[in-house]
Amino acid sequence: MDKRVQYEVSRALLKRFLFHMVLYILFVLVMAETSWFYCNSRIWYGNEPFYKLIHFIHENFISVFLFVICSGAVIIACLHFFWIASMLGRVTQETGRLYSGATETAKLPPQLNEMENQLNFIMSNVRKSRQEADEAIQRKNDMIVYMAHDLKTPLTSVIGYITLVKDEDRLPSDIRKKYLGVAMKKAERLEDLINEFFEVARYNFTQMVLEYSTVNLTVMVEQLLYEFKPVFDKKGLSYNADIEPDIMVMCDIEKIERVFDNLFRNVVNYSYENTVIKISLKNSGKDGAMFIVENCGKTIPEEKIAYIFDRFFRIDSSRSTETGGCRAGACNCKRDNKPA
Repeated sequence: MDKRVQYEVSRALLKRFLFHMVLYILFVLVMAETSWFYCNSRIWYGNEPFYKLIHFIHENFISVFLFVICSGAVIIACLHFFWIASMLGRVTQETGRLYSGATETAKLPPQLNEMENQLNFIMSNVRKSRQEADEAIQRKNDMIVYMAHDLKTPLTSVIGYITLVKDEDRLPSDIRKKYLGVAMKKAERLEDLINEFFEVARYNFTQMVLEYSTVNLTVMVEQLLYEFKPVFDKKGLSYNADIEPDIMVMCDIEKIERVFDNLFRNVVNYSYENTVIKISLKNSGKDGAMFIVENCGKTIPEEKIAYIFDRFFRIDSSRSTETGGCRAGACNCKRDNKPA
């Protein structure tokens, strides 16, 4: 509970207590005034039952009045304590509903309006967090299913080609060599998928620790582009690079290399064939840099852009063993040079 809520709740409880005290004092004053006029309107005799009590009150009116007021204040305070205890029970009950996943809003007495608002705000955030966690788990499960399918596809090919080589004793040497080459290629693809699966598992169950050091980002990007040139050429891709010289940044070199590697692989996988990739690296000041990549491919749906950095999120539900989604260039969309 923040200070503002504490102040509002304390003010409401104090206001309620003072209101009841004022009502009680007014009631005592009215009763005292009524009794005074009644007692003065008649003649009292010493043998009457209430004479001694009335005479004592008359002689000690101030003391008796203060005693009645103090006694009433104690009784009202006790009643308020019981009422506060019952409200705490309500708060505990509503808090229990918060962790039980209840969807209804919390309802508290008007004096706890600020606390009710804050509790409902917390309940809303908890429901949102649970929903996001459920969606993340679902995406994770979907990814595991997809990866299991991807692992099975090259494995089936490996088994099939090796079986052909094993069963066909009179297979020509060139055909045998071709089959073994295909099996080897599929086995390498299978190894890549297994490594990818272990990377996902490792980052999911371990805490990532970044080891910072200074690196020349310009040299790193240029070197990676040189290494990816055969991959670009295989798909007929070319690139225009606008890179500022000697951009120095603080980062984890190994992990930033993995980021660029994954980015360039996605650019290749999701670009149309024989298109141009635009690459820009600029110094943004304050030890930072701005890296922009534009490719020509299938545009990401606008409603899914907000989720592309969520863990385990994948845009395409249909996957191929090469890209994990639609094959680049397989769609018949118009090549309008729009960034994907």
